Amino acid sequence: MWLRLRQIALVARDLGAVTEDLRSVFGLEVGFRDPGVKTFGLQNAIFPVGNQFIEVVSPIQEGTAGGRYLDRRGGDGGYMVICQCDNHAPRKKRVADLKIRKVMEHDGPEYSVMQLHPRDTGGSFLEIDFQKGGEAIDGPWEPAGKNFRAAIRTDVVRAIAAAEVQSPNPDALAKRWSEITEIPIAADSMGNASLRLQNAVIRFVKDTDGRGEGLGGLDLVAADRERALEAALRSGKRASNNVINICGMRFRLTDE
Repeated sequence: MWLRLRQIALVARDLGAVTEDLRSVFGLEVGFRDPGVKTFGLQNAIFPVGNQFIEVVSPIQEGTAGGRYLDRRGGDGGYMVICQCDNHAPRKKRVADLKIRKVMEHDGPEYSVMQLHPRDTGGSFLEIDFQKGGEAIDGPWEPAGKNFRAAIRTDVVRAIAAAEVQSPNPDALAKRWSEITEIPIAADSMGNASLRLQNAVIRFVKDTDGRGEGLGGLDLVAADRERALEAALRSGKRASNNVINICGMRFRLTDE
């Protein structure tokens, strides 16, 4: 069985401002805005990054789960790690065996969702979904609509290489996610506990920014590192030589 990192969701107070930051710094374009998220009191924008996606959601009314998450973590930040699997049935059985609650579950003719309860997983929302026809690495992805390929821009960044989840106890969190995904824990080059998916890594690190447990960073594969860093510097988003701060997230530029 394989598991891919297909989409990352961020949550922001000001969708327009974050959209402009992602465009100006990383050269990304909006490929889809899902009217269905209005049901949850949200608006969104989905940016293709090669064959993966960064989604930004923003509350449009009071009392939403997204709004409460913004309050709890003290502002914009990471929200969901969304994975694609090749076989949903054993993934569902694993979650049931571990007695993990689900926030949302839906089986459709083309696309099936299994969003896990963060109180049972820790770290952030973890979602494992199935897409019919998704065997191809650049196959369809229903949450991004049917026409996202027209918005793909890879001249600045071309892929998501890693998601960084922070916790006061990253080793325990890594063990929990390893149980759920059935992927063994391995140490990365910095000694952090990590899970290697088919196309990316989920890395678990110590919470050092005072914001508590959550999705804190992304590694993006750079096609034009200098362009991104110069744009980030102009907009006041550059934090260091390789780190750019947008939407409360640490974006690190990597070569692979």
